[in-house]
Amino acid sequence: MQAIETTGQVDQSGNLKLLAPLKLRNQKVRVIILLQEPDDIEDKTWLYATQNPAFDFLNEPGEDIYSLQDGNPILS
Repeated sequence: MQAIETTGQVDQSGNLKLLAPLKLRNQKVRVIILLQEPDDIEDKTWLYATQNPAFDFLNEPGEDIYSLQDGNPILS
């Protein structure tokens, strides 16, 4: 099954309107709707949280258990 990601908006009547047309014609599709959770934590919030003294233990040598030799590189 092929996946295409696009964005849309639900109007006042509850109809889904895509913000850009698809190049598909005369095909049945499955639709999965993902909603942004109001309590999702944004990236900038996580970055700010790392400045909290509660995370200072991560700078201790005993916590530094990984090196560049661990794992496999991700090739793009």
